[in-house]
Amino acid sequence: MSEETEPAIVIAVEIDNPVLADRLASLLDGIEGLRLAAPGEAATVAIIARDRPSAAEPHGFDLTPRELDVLALLAEGASNKTIARRLGISAHTAKFHVGSLLVKLDATGRTDAVAHAARRGVIHL
Repeated sequence: MSEETEPAIVIAVEIDNPVLADRLASLLDGIEGLRLAAPGEAATVAIIARDRPSAAEPHGFDLTPRELDVLALLAEGASNKTIARRLGISAHTAKFHVGSLLVKLDATGRTDAVAHAARRGVIHL
C-alpha cells in the first residue's frame, strides 16, 4: 500500500547539453513522488541550464569564471585572506586575481572594481 497522498512533483529539465539532460532525467526518473514533465507540460519545478555567454560578450569584460567568483566576494567586502579561504586558494593567488580584476575593469581599487562591474551588469548588488 502506497503512502503517497500528495500529487507528484512535476519536474521539467531544460538543459542545452543533451547528454547531461538525459543523465539527469535518468537519475530523477526513479524517485518516488517525482515525475518528469512531458514536452510542453507545465511543471512544478524546472531545472534550467543554458550555455551562458562569456562575461566579455554582454559586458565588454573578458573575466574568467574564477575572477567572477573573486568579484562576487569582493562585492561582499572580503579580504584577500577571506577570498583565499572561501575559494580554497592561496592568499597570493587571491591577490593575483584581485589585481587582474583591477586591470580588466580599469579600476583604481577594490570598491571601484565592484562599482564598475555593477554598473555594467556583471554582478548584481
